[in-house]
Amino acid sequence: MDTHVERQGLFPKLEPFANGMLSLDGGHEMYWEQSGNPDGAPVVFLHGGPGAGANPAHRRFFDPQFYRIVIFDQRGAGRSLPVSNLTDNTTEHLINDIEALRRHLTIERWMMFGGSWGSTLALAYGINHPERCTGFILRGVFLGDTRELDWFTHGIRNVFPEAWNEFSGFLPESERGDITAAYYRRLTDLDPSVHLPAAEAWNRYEGSCSVLLVDFGDASPASGSASAQALSLARIEAHYFENGMFLEDGYLLDNIAAVRDHPAVIVQGRYDMICPIVTADKLAAAWPGADYVIVPNAGHSAMEPGIRTALVKATQDMKLHLAG
Repeated sequence: MDTHVERQGLFPKLEPFANGMLSLDGGHEMYWEQSGNPDGAPVVFLHGGPGAGANPAHRRFFDPQFYRIVIFDQRGAGRSLPVSNLTDNTTEHLINDIEALRRHLTIERWMMFGGSWGSTLALAYGINHPERCTGFILRGVFLGDTRELDWFTHGIRNVFPEAWNEFSGFLPESERGDITAAYYRRLTDLDPSVHLPAAEAWNRYEGSCSVLLVDFGDASPASGSASAQALSLARIEAHYFENGMFLEDGYLLDNIAAVRDHPAVIVQGRYDMICPIVTADKLAAAWPGADYVIVPNAGHSAMEPGIRTALVKATQDMKLHLAG
């Protein structure tokens, strides 16, 4: 690893060598890009949220000399179109989209790299298409169960009471019995004067609970339109929350045998309050062959110093499996 990577925890900035839009069902258009080595080991980056979108900093977790880095924005997110669209937007659709992109790029097998919701999607895709996966790097593990959703909307108040008070206080007291449903109604309202304030409140809450140490250095994510980005994340996230992530409770752990023979690294911040460590612990127990890395002094964000360094180490270590 060169001195820049050792110092910053990420590889230098790089530009894509190809990008485009892939037509999907339901009128969706998926933005995709490739960077790094066109003949390298394929890896696909799965962003979080759902609805967060990817950004240029995400290319930098991977050695561009070794990896063929594929990044895309999920339905309705980032540069994909239509923005914030919920039509035909489910976990099953996203799994099929990943497979459609693999075929479009004529990739035989690739490594899954995902954090938060991206870890959920990586596992869901892997369980459905284990023969297409070479390995997994998962960060801030989220399995999409009801208990995890309840933690987000209620449990976090045990650690961030002021953030939760503002989040719940945005709603009339009569609607606080079902916070997700109340936000979902506002976020899907066609009136910007209704959905934009709700999106901003949702994102303030999530953002204020995501980071333990704010020190992103030169890896700070680029942002586009604050309003469009806020709405995409909040609306799509609430849509998935309201529908139980379109997964049965326990589905991923119950089916983990499909991928358990694949090499895997689980990276978890000790003080992750969005996706608490108890979930990563469950996954590690069910996947004894995985390398389980707990990062001290770190929360949820992939861009925290300890997390990003651990993720780069994981991509470096995974080379040994992929080169063979």
